[in-house]
Amino acid sequence: MREYAVVLLTAALVTFLTTPVVRMVAIRLGMMAAPRERDVHVIPTPRGGGVAMYLGVSAAILVATRLPALQRTFDDSETIAVLVAGGLICLLGVLDDRWGLDALTKLTGQIASAGVMVLLGVQLAFLFLPVADIGTISLGPDVGVPLTILLTVLTVNALNFIDGLDGLAAGVSAIAALAFFAYSYHLGLVGYDDVASAPALITAVLAGACLGFLPHNFSPARIFMGDSGSMLVGLMLSAAAVTATGGVDPQSFDSAASLLPLALPLLVPIAILFIPFIDLVMAVIRRTRRGQSPFSPDKMHLHHRLLSIGHSHRRAVLVMYFWAALLSFGAVALSITGGRAELVVVIAVLLVVGVVVVLSPRARRAAREARAAELMAQRERSRADHPTARAVRPTGTAPGAGTVSATGPAAVPPPAERAAGTVLR
Repeated sequence: MREYAVVLLTAALVTFLTTPVVRMVAIRLGMMAAPRERDVHVIPTPRGGGVAMYLGVSAAILVATRLPALQRTFDDSETIAVLVAGGLICLLGVLDDRWGLDALTKLTGQIASAGVMVLLGVQLAFLFLPVADIGTISLGPDVGVPLTILLTVLTVNALNFIDGLDGLAAGVSAIAALAFFAYSYHLGLVGYDDVASAPALITAVLAGACLGFLPHNFSPARIFMGDSGSMLVGLMLSAAAVTATGGVDPQSFDSAASLLPLALPLLVPIAILFIPFIDLVMAVIRRTRRGQSPFSPDKMHLHHRLLSIGHSHRRAVLVMYFWAALLSFGAVALSITGGRAELVVVIAVLLVVGVVVVLSPRARRAAREARAAELMAQRERSRADHPTARAVRPTGTAPGAGTVSATGPAAVPPPAERAAGTVLR
């Protein structure tokens, strides 16, 4: 554990120290995010923070090569594959941050980077399906390669989609990486060192890079991670999911007597990446139903909806943090404990608390509106019951109907008499 703490702190420190330098270079190169209609920032802000994150990742992996306890991680090529592919996709993001690439070019570059990662050794080997007695499927290259590339591209774009509020993508990614680290580290403790070493190192390094970048990116952000950062984070999270859950047969676990522990290796990455994926799926469905491109921007993402409910910028980000932590660490805790009833109850209670917190601004706003309507009604009744208002009504006339003369028009006191407080009788 101490070695992982060392690489995490290394990634965090290098990222934190290099981010101001990257910010100055980004300003000089014109890598600025001008405010748009769908954005929440109001002044041009430099982007390209993913470069600092990649520098932190590279420095941490270099330190890891010098730590004896982590030497077994480099027996396979998975960590180096992530480093090389991460450099390629970070470069692609820098080009997009500077010149604004079209969607097709970015998609091609994402597929190419994922393909390089697969060719260098990161690939889904097993897939457990707990339905219809299918069990574990051993994936050959014909299925494993395209499936890994598809998962990577989806994760990259999912992280890119939620990068809409200051500190949101960095914080959610740090939470996801720490949850994956806990899961991978537990696999190593129960005897799967060969499987767990690479994802544990990848996620520890990624968590450090995100935490080191977050102080510069939290509201009000001084720099954005940009596509160079969001795509790098997405690729590394995908690599962690593939290496941690797709490289071992779940039916070989000691807890294979229960269906839930068998299914959890499949559910853990889904739960950890649930918020980015649900935002991606909702955006694609919403835009295609309108006849738009799935990549066309709008202001209907999850974080935009939280703002429209009434949450402040920071509160919306913290709410997203809460849900990311609850889903990801909840899934990992269920996987480690085998689904204990007490833990399920705690997670259920926290789910209810989360729903209440999300809806609380709307409930407060409805309560304020109801209170304002009640006060208005009370004022109207007070005016109607005031002696002055009763004096201008003849006997038998309903309150508020006014005084009607024999000829029909309402008898209204002259302005001078109204001002003096006199009333015609």
